[in-house]
Amino acid sequence: MHTLILGGTTFDHIVTLPKLPAPQPQTIHQAPFHEGTGSTGAGKTLPLTKLGVPNVLYSAVGDDAYGHHIRADLRAQGVVAHYLVDPAGTERHVNLMDAQGQRISMFITQASVTLPFDQAEVTGLIKDSACVVVNIIPYCQPLIPLLQGYPHPIWTDLHDYDGHNPYHQPFIAAAQYIHLSSDNLPDYRPVMEQLRAAGKRLVVCTHGAAGATLLTDEGQWLEQPAVPAAAVVDSNGAGDNFFAGFLYGFLREEPLQKCLQYGALCGSWCVGALGLVDLELSSSRLKKAWHQHFGNA
Repeated sequence: MHTLILGGTTFDHIVTLPKLPAPQPQTIHQAPFHEGTGSTGAGKTLPLTKLGVPNVLYSAVGDDAYGHHIRADLRAQGVVAHYLVDPAGTERHVNLMDAQGQRISMFITQASVTLPFDQAEVTGLIKDSACVVVNIIPYCQPLIPLLQGYPHPIWTDLHDYDGHNPYHQPFIAAAQYIHLSSDNLPDYRPVMEQLRAAGKRLVVCTHGAAGATLLTDEGQWLEQPAVPAAAVVDSNGAGDNFFAGFLYGFLREEPLQKCLQYGALCGSWCVGALGLVDLELSSSRLKKAWHQHFGNA
């Protein structure tokens, strides 16, 4: 059975600068850029596929050049996907990146909030899955009722949740396993405790270069330092690669600390590669690197 990933494909234009621009009129004369497939669904399915985790992506793209690129790109990398056609076109982002991997994301077009999805198709994908990841994409919210009574783990990634935004609540309510970042949570532990008190079985909070923190349903806290990247090339997708590495270990019933370590390794490699995933990622490489970094700890 597969892991089902609901939502999250965009076409991204990524501009790299030595530092993010100051809020003042200016002309930047040199701005290297690259472009290609982006967003959190693609960012999870690519590393999971390279790690040998059977998975299916269900997402929306437009019937346009950008959507055709995404389909071809993911197909060429072995991703199994089912697509909705969005009449609004493919969602596109412009990401400004600095040398430290910090980012300003601009949504220059957006996916439709609601789409005419095939309920039978989605229900079938859910029924055939052993794990579901619901990404916080607006068109995924109407899919949540289809998960009612689903007997297997449901995960969501809240990204830069601030602890209060009501938009995230349907996704939080649907999932038993939560990932989020501390970008908007300088005091993240109380929010993790609140999620645990609400019945969540696992909460993982990532801190970029500062590592990650995990809280179990039994109240155990685990900390994991980041694995330094050899070079910061492109930090887009690093959080999704961390998620994928963690989920890879979790599905193999590895100890939670080892899951965090797998996530840290995958995130580090993503930062050091152009695009959403390191093309050399594999389960054998991950296992070997784990033994090198952590096997004697």
